[in-house]
Amino acid sequence: MLEKHQIEFRERTRSFMEQKIQPEAVTLDKEQRFLDQHIKPLTDEGFLSMLIPEEFGGRPIDTVSYSIAVEEASRVCGSTGITLAAHNSLGCYPILAFGTKEQKERYLPRAAKGELLAFGLSEADAGSDAGGTRTLALKQESGEWLINGSKCWITSATKAFATIASARTSDKPEEKAITCFILDKDAPGYSVGKKENKLGLRGSDTAFLHFDDMKVGEESRLGEIGDGFKQMLKTLDGGRISIGAMALGLGQGAYECAARYASERVQFGRPISFNQAVQHKLADMATELEAARLLIYESSRMKDAGKPFGHYSAMAKLYASEVGTRVAANAIRLLGGIGCYTGEYPAERIWRDVKLCEIGEGTSEIQRLVIARKILKDVKEGQPL
Repeated sequence: MLEKHQIEFRERTRSFMEQKIQPEAVTLDKEQRFLDQHIKPLTDEGFLSMLIPEEFGGRPIDTVSYSIAVEEASRVCGSTGITLAAHNSLGCYPILAFGTKEQKERYLPRAAKGELLAFGLSEADAGSDAGGTRTLALKQESGEWLINGSKCWITSATKAFATIASARTSDKPEEKAITCFILDKDAPGYSVGKKENKLGLRGSDTAFLHFDDMKVGEESRLGEIGDGFKQMLKTLDGGRISIGAMALGLGQGAYECAARYASERVQFGRPISFNQAVQHKLADMATELEAARLLIYESSRMKDAGKPFGHYSAMAKLYASEVGTRVAANAIRLLGGIGCYTGEYPAERIWRDVKLCEIGEGTSEIQRLVIARKILKDVKEGQPL
């Protein structure tokens, strides 16, 4: 399933994550403290520049290896997994895919050195309806853009040095053209709002962003006017692979926790792993996780091969996120009270963390719509299903 270099990469990545990230995962969650101390080692290992070309200081890898990196990070710390996924897939990718040479030279080297990038799409009234954004960017006579609006649920909002944000470029209700901009944190009018008190992923940074009469030049516009919605959708196609990988890693962590506990926990004179009901749960966990892994790796290979992969990444994200949640819930069932209430085992933290994967970057319901549209399009065109 994996090539030799990918197997070796997985082994190195797992070792790094277990040694450098895992020891602090519980503390980050309990204290809701961002993983500042991990940024330098993650940068030194190339985990913050996995999509950035070498000419901009990156250490690029194939998409399968990238998925492995997010999976292994999430296996020990979901907060680290989502920080890596958001920075690479949502922050770096749009600039790499749609940016000018000058924009790439300005932002990607800083990102490769460990300065985080954010992605601003969601708003209070524009979640699944991403095209309903109300953030407004109007061209002024001076040639500058005047931007007003807010974004919510922004990963790394307080830490990012810049955000790729979408905005309507007309104040006429009938005109829904959306354009993307790269907005610098230190520019006047850019402010970070309320930090969220979250159920899970409490070691990652999530907050509102506000743009109040923020003036930016043409050099901040990303791509052509009106192309923003298409850019966002293309970005999310790839981002969903990484969210699927994140869910897979969290599910794997819960499964391993449950399997070890079942082998050690003695009831009625023998380990509970001797009970057929427990064995069936472990078998279902392992099987579903492996099926999710195959979907994620195959969508990664399709992306690398330049094939259309959007519907496949939606399948991977949908299935992996729901499997991850199911596996985490079953792990808690196997651990019983000690799994639910004590925090002694990671299963309850994983259960809290993985739920986001069914919501972020497109809910499960939206993924099903994406998949169904592809099916019905193929039927209409007479393509094999």
